[in-house]
This record gives sequence, structure tokens and C-alpha cells, in this order.
Amino acid sequence: MDFDDTPEEAAWRRECRTFLDQHATLKPATVDWSESYWARPPSPAEEEAARLAGKAWQRTKYDNGWAGLTWPEACGGRGLSSHFNAIFAEEEGRYDVPFGMFAQSIGMAGPTIIAHGTDEQRTRYLRPMLTGDEIWCQLFSEPGAGSDLAGLRTVGVVDGDEIVVNGQKVWTSNAVEAAHGMLLVRTDPDVPKHRGITYLLVDMTSPGIDIRPLRQPNGRAEF
Repeated sequence: MDFDDTPEEAAWRRECRTFLDQHATLKPATVDWSESYWARPPSPAEEEAARLAGKAWQRTKYDNGWAGLTWPEACGGRGLSSHFNAIFAEEEGRYDVPFGMFAQSIGMAGPTIIAHGTDEQRTRYLRPMLTGDEIWCQLFSEPGAGSDLAGLRTVGVVDGDEIVVNGQKVWTSNAVEAAHGMLLVRTDPDVPKHRGITYLLVDMTSPGIDIRPLRQPNGRAEF
């Protein structure tokens, strides 16, 4: 297998580095992790500063045409292959910029809405994802069901034009900051376990939603 860049890939990598050099700084050659943001529980002020920094970096990428690289141009992206997106991510990782806050939004929720959503949903949700104005979270895992969704127990009961949801999710990254969530619920218990599941777009400020951060052994609460 040849791991060297093709001429096209090399040109793209140079383009990535030009943008990053203009808007970010390289990480230091060595890092004292004992003094880093991730080595201890952050203060509320540090958490807020990190959140604002993540939003600001996403906005910088959006303003310069580097947000949603694989999204169709009609949806605000650049229509590139995931291969070129991976090269950008590889280069971005060399710089001292926030990461991860929008992985669920741009990598999961956005492509799903692009493929299966309505025009109204695309108009409402896509641009705020790319600009960093709205964060999404993934409401899949449960206390008794992780990656295998056959064990999903959160119930969605169709009641007229509404779906009444009852259940619990866990290991939800960015739930505290999220404006919206991708919520999987079981709406038909009488079909095979991998079927009968409905994907909902949920407002995280909806009545009845209780967000309880999980305190980890290192004192942080990332889920």
C-alpha cells in the first residue's frame, strides 16, 4: 500500500496548511500534560471559555469555507470526498485549536438531515451547525443498551401529531451544551428488535428532559 500523497492530495494538503497557518498556531513540540486543560477538572469559567473557543473556531472555518467539507455545496459545504476531509483533519490536529465539539453535529446529524430531512428541516438546522451557533448531541446509548441498538428501551408512543417519549440515555457527549439531540426511540415493540426504531430531532430544552452530568474519577464531567 502506498501511503504517499498523490499530486492532487499534496496540493490539497498545502491548501489546508495555508489556511491553518493564517488562522491558528502549531502545537508546541512538547506538552506538559500536568498543566493542561485536560489534566484536572476545569472551573466553570474555564469550561465557558473552552465552549466559546470551540464556537469561535467553527465560525472561523465557516467564514473561510472550511466547514462541512463533505457536505453538498447546496447545503453550505464543498462537496469533497471523505478522503480530503481526513487530510484536513490530520493537518488540523497539528494546530492548537479546539476539537470534537461539533463531531455529532456536522458528522452525524447534518448528513442525516441532508439525506432524509425535509426542506424545512434543512433550512432550519444546517446553517447553525456549520456556523457553530448550535451544538448537537447523540442520544443513542442507554444504561442497558450501548452500541447494539437491539437493546434500546426508550419508548416513543405516537399520540396524534406528537410522540410521547419515556426513557433514559447515557454517555452523551456535549449534552449540557447541546441545543438539539438525535434521539432514537422504540415506537413499535412488535417487530424484530433492530426495527421499529424512530429517529427524532429533539429540542434539548423540551419539558421533561433532565440532564445530569456523570462525574468521572478524574473529577471531570464530559458525559
